[in-house]
Amino acid sequence: MKSKFLSDQHDVEILRDLARQYAEIAHDPVQNERRCLWSRHNSLQPTRPLILVSVGGWNAWYREMFSERTLQCRDPFFRGHEDALRWYLLRQRIGDDFIFEPWFNLQASLNDGGGRLWGVAAGTVDSGVEGGACSFVPPLHTWDDMEKLRPLHHAVDETATARNAARLHDALGDILPVNVNRGCVYSGMEADISMALGSLRGLEQVMLDMYESPEELHRLLAFMRDAILVCQREAEEAGAFSLTTQQNQSMTYSDALPPPAPNSGPRQRKDLWAFCAAQEFTLVSPAMHEEFLLRYQLPILEKWGMVAYGCCEPLDRKFDLVTQHLPNLRLVSVSPWCDRAIAAEKLANRFVYAWK
Repeated sequence: MKSKFLSDQHDVEILRDLARQYAEIAHDPVQNERRCLWSRHNSLQPTRPLILVSVGGWNAWYREMFSERTLQCRDPFFRGHEDALRWYLLRQRIGDDFIFEPWFNLQASLNDGGGRLWGVAAGTVDSGVEGGACSFVPPLHTWDDMEKLRPLHHAVDETATARNAARLHDALGDILPVNVNRGCVYSGMEADISMALGSLRGLEQVMLDMYESPEELHRLLAFMRDAILVCQREAEEAGAFSLTTQQNQSMTYSDALPPPAPNSGPRQRKDLWAFCAAQEFTLVSPAMHEEFLLRYQLPILEKWGMVAYGCCEPLDRKFDLVTQHLPNLRLVSVSPWCDRAIAAEKLANRFVYAWK
């Protein structure tokens, strides 16, 4: 039987080879050109159109290239980082305007409630197809089930985080610095309320709740808003936010905010981008979108420096709503189901028009 040392050595050699390839890409002068372009673009200055290709997740061809059977590392920890490096190398071959940063990211071991961000989990009925659809059974069957909800507080398992950082640094540190992301577990789409609400109550039920149980729905939304605000405040007070714990579904560069940098905490939310969406409210009227979502998102988003709003949902009936209510809004999604002429008229030269 091979020793763990030999197994680690095998994995480290694989990772180091991939890291060298990545480092060469990350230090190419074209990355600085892209940084300048994205900074100008997100500062509302004229540039050529900047392109990002969405790749990864459950794209079938991606999973065929990088499935469990194609990865070579044996240790699950190194295997996960091998997958990340191979993903970056694939991106380079695409040739879009993605910026390859000269560091390697490690996610800190955060308290995630065992994957239950609200203390409960939906039951799922899987299709049996890898990457296929599934149906789910929302955990809040009645309003009494709200008693089961348990919001998460910001907490980092420092022992596990230090151990993982040391392993990665020993393997790759002389090639790429290791950047530890310690940001709040309620960030990005975990903090947009919309996605979590759909999972907790079910999409159809939420739409009925707006008519049949508005007071109870408001109580649930207030609970979620307050929990997110508390967790984010705890993370900020703990110095957990850095210039790499932010997102906007593109590149987080602009002239108004500090550029991304590794291990650059502590930072305040006002120094960073926030991303929020409302996909589950696609079929909801602008008035109800404001009453049952945006007014709860606003206290969260106003703490951040700049905001990117929207994902796959068409916002053509709601551009006035989001642009008038979010004073720090900068980037707005224009999804494939959105009327692009309306988007061009409403967003004009005041916002980044993110056509998808």
